[in-house]
Amino acid sequence: MPANNKYLTPSPSQRFAKITAAILGGLLVSILFHMALASWFNHVTVIITSTFSAFILWAILMVVAFLGKNGWKVWGIYLLACLAFFILFYFGNQTNPIV
Repeated sequence: MPANNKYLTPSPSQRFAKITAAILGGLLVSILFHMALASWFNHVTVIITSTFSAFILWAILMVVAFLGKNGWKVWGIYLLACLAFFILFYFGNQTNPIV
């Protein structure tokens, strides 16, 4: 049964934004989230746990990217989340350096 046209994204740029936000943006957010956790908590435990939780978080973020109406807004949200997690990672490394 073919998809209903009212649920399909008509614009190629929106389709491109949603696909790239789902794959690349979701992966960046997932990895930076776990890097930020590793900089504040026991990094060995977070790395071992992230083998499963990073994939689950990435899959959830992929679904969320396709649920949004505007792919560029999803990219903006993912980039803001990446920036926030990078700041947490940076200050976590300054406070708790791994020797």
